[in-house]
Amino acid sequence: MIDQKILGRPRAFDAETALDVALGVFWRQGFAGASLRDLTAAMGVNGPSLYAAFGDKRALFLKAMARYAETAGAAPLRAFEAEPDIRAAVVAFLTTGFDPGAQSLRGRGCFFNASAATSAGVVDGVSEILAAATAAADARLAARFADEVAADRLRVDFPCAARARQLLDTRQGMTFRARTDAGLAAALADIPDRAAQLLA
Repeated sequence: MIDQKILGRPRAFDAETALDVALGVFWRQGFAGASLRDLTAAMGVNGPSLYAAFGDKRALFLKAMARYAETAGAAPLRAFEAEPDIRAAVVAFLTTGFDPGAQSLRGRGCFFNASAATSAGVVDGVSEILAAATAAADARLAARFADEVAADRLRVDFPCAARARQLLDTRQGMTFRARTDAGLAAALADIPDRAAQLLA
């Protein structure tokens, strides 16, 4: 909980709430497009208060990325690991977080892909966070595939690591298609076939 004296806000205002709001601004506008005025207006704080609580804009962006990785960004992996049937698990991984009726990017897939990746190599620290998140996702997906092989539910020579990367890349590619209603609808319609191909 952030001290109310620092932010000049009620005690109910905390770091996680503030980061969620900042994340929404960055998701819509990207790092470069989100001004400090946009951020402070959305978060309900002034500039000095934002700096005191989170540091500069770059530090806030990195914290928002970490917040996303722990929350919405992990939802597809949690869905994948929770589904007992592996084909249904692949479908869940590819569909979680996509909403054809969404009016904002929040319903259109991955913040890392849609907004944060454009800052990789430009904003210090972004590339490292993206690389770590990708490696962690690859490892979790591959581990589930390995468990399926051990349980004799996938063929013994199933390429767990390669298919894990392919599955993640397929989902990330869907984020680009999700920029249009027609593209997202077509991608979602293809998912049963994609799941079958990934598990072949």
